[in-house]
Amino acid sequence: MESQTVQTGALRDPSTIVVFGADGDLTQRKLIPALYNLLVGHHLPEDFAVVGLAITPMSTEEFREKLGRAVKDHIAGPLDPLVWEQFIRRVCYVTGDFLDPLAYRRLHEFLDEVDKRHRTGGNFLFYLATAPQFFSAIVQHLGMRGLTDQREAAWRRVIIEKPFGSNLASAKALNHELSRVLQENQIYRIDHYLGKETVQNILVFRFSNGIFEPVWNRRYIDHVQVTVAETVGVEHRGRYYDAAGALRDMVPNHLLQLVSLIAMEPPNSFDADAVRDEKAKVLRAILPFEPLDVLRSVVAGQYAEGAVAGQPVAAYRAEPYVRPDSDTETFVAMKLLIDSWRWADVPFYLRTGKRLPARATEIIIQFKRAPFMLFRQTPTEHLAPNLLVIRIQPDEGISLRFDAKIPGPSVRVGMVDMDFQYAKYFGDAPSTGYETLLHDCLAGDATLFQRADNVETGWGVVEPILNVWQGLPPKGVPLYQAGSWGPVEATDLLAREGRQWRNRM
Repeated sequence: MESQTVQTGALRDPSTIVVFGADGDLTQRKLIPALYNLLVGHHLPEDFAVVGLAITPMSTEEFREKLGRAVKDHIAGPLDPLVWEQFIRRVCYVTGDFLDPLAYRRLHEFLDEVDKRHRTGGNFLFYLATAPQFFSAIVQHLGMRGLTDQREAAWRRVIIEKPFGSNLASAKALNHELSRVLQENQIYRIDHYLGKETVQNILVFRFSNGIFEPVWNRRYIDHVQVTVAETVGVEHRGRYYDAAGALRDMVPNHLLQLVSLIAMEPPNSFDADAVRDEKAKVLRAILPFEPLDVLRSVVAGQYAEGAVAGQPVAAYRAEPYVRPDSDTETFVAMKLLIDSWRWADVPFYLRTGKRLPARATEIIIQFKRAPFMLFRQTPTEHLAPNLLVIRIQPDEGISLRFDAKIPGPSVRVGMVDMDFQYAKYFGDAPSTGYETLLHDCLAGDATLFQRADNVETGWGVVEPILNVWQGLPPKGVPLYQAGSWGPVEATDLLAREGRQWRNRM
């Protein structure tokens, strides 16, 4: 296909995107490729600019060259040189320490210049691609320089990455500190899982199809499974992960966000607060964990050495920056109950872990088995339950498993799948998972971002688990072999109730 310069229309307000931590991994692997993809797709405003800020001394030209080398490894397909040139000439760099007040004075002066040069109308989006300990300080400094002050004709927004605190108290403290400078509608707490097409499609799937919503309740559904499985270990995140663990890292945000989308009641519109109100109701309806519930319904594990995809891998305790006697969990599974008219007595089983056999994020809706009486005089020995599988990654799609008659003179039943794949039906658009989220933030649409009360309610769900774990005598977290599906206790969690995990192979 012939390369051509993209002519973007005024699809969004003119804006300057300021990235704190611009020299970091997130910026190079996700943010810059996502912005490039948005430009390719005509989803950026005609007048825009990108300003990077980090402590590394660097000129704008050096920064542009560095991004040019990195972006080729993180986009799908070849880089369009004309589109990249159109993008990169609007990228600038400022050297500065996040804690240095003088850096914000230089930034303010630089943004005034960029705003005039690129006609961005005083609209600033600040993306904090930094360690969480800098969130509050950066926002406070921006506020003191007046960079967060909104005018009638100009908006100011701030994106922060998870983790949003490390427990309920720290989440509340962070929300309080942010609220001293920003209004809630200026804060965009990003969860990249919610940028996946299939996650967004959950609402469309449920509420636009008349055949599913009538059976989306405790009368027809036996249980729900949510799995976020990773084949990788902690990689370069050993210091952070050893202090956080799988529960803090994944459950209050990713997994509970997926639960809330599956379990929410229909909102009265797709307005951001209407959707987030219904999600908040789900989180508040989760039955609190009593200490005995934690011991009985929550499983932790840590990977030992083993093999993943045929390659030997080290144990968690042998990873860089991990304590050799660490009891930090790299796997967690749990059973949740939602005390509502729709979901009472329907268990939600959640699990997430590292160094598992397959990379997969999926939601399983298992329906109740049909009565067997009709088949007693046939060769059929049992009826398998119907499964609705929502695959979020890596192969996004939805499948429905049901029984069908096997051809032949006798009545024999086999399982078949009706399978929808996004790439097959709609094409495989280049995506880092951040395109939709950046686009929505530029448009002022907060539907896919977490609100302060949702963050605190999510931490409130896991807080009793953390408290029980901290109060237990040290005895060592159960180990599981790398390349397995976690500790045997996770299998037992479902087996004692006559159920089993659906494992992607």
